[in-house]
Amino acid sequence: MSVATFDILLASLRSGLAFQDTTIRRSISPEERLLLTLRFLATGNSFASLHYEYLLGISTISGIVCHTCQLIWQRLREAVMPTPTADDWLRIADGFYQSSQFPNCIGALDGKHIRVKKPPHSGSQYFNFKQYFSIVLLALVDSNYRFIIVDIGAYGSTADARIFCSSRMGERLRANQLALPEPRRLPGSSASAAPFVIVADEGFALSPHVMRAFPRRDLDDRKRIFNYRLSRARNTLQ
Repeated sequence: MSVATFDILLASLRSGLAFQDTTIRRSISPEERLLLTLRFLATGNSFASLHYEYLLGISTISGIVCHTCQLIWQRLREAVMPTPTADDWLRIADGFYQSSQFPNCIGALDGKHIRVKKPPHSGSQYFNFKQYFSIVLLALVDSNYRFIIVDIGAYGSTADARIFCSSRMGERLRANQLALPEPRRLPGSSASAAPFVIVADEGFALSPHVMRAFPRRDLDDRKRIFNYRLSRARNTLQ
């Protein structure tokens, strides 16, 4: 991160990172709080390692990182991941059509397992099918690899489809509360208008706004072409 970018980020967060000095001790400066958090996020160093680098207590570091991450999300969420409007969905759909020739696509959906240490007394809740402990980052992305909507923190043992169904993203999609554009005809087609859809893998269920590939057996040419274009749209996530 450049110094200029750090200063811009600090200016956005300073008021939430400034604490009052006491007669017992001086507060940790906003600059050091942000620097410590960015160091943790960039390197993945343990709090014990950061304790020796910054000469701060492990519990103090834990509190600083947690508070700063929450503040970053609260202050910058609308700037970096605003709620999409109907015009935004149309731009996203145009991007997918240009990159993969898949029409009316408003995002590629999948989950990513983020490795974590086993939380105390959690049993097998965080133990995933890949044989390690994790939380799940479920993300909807556009054709330029940018997050549109995310759901973070589900148990690693939970299937992506189940996470999606219980997430606010899934609930709002089913309730038609995502400001999706009205259905439109597919390019070169005179058939009735088709809805805008999210492309996903076989682990997700079909719905009016979620599209998955045809089963791989007994495919004719039309189904093979459809699966190829859908896979190209989904490869945005790779």
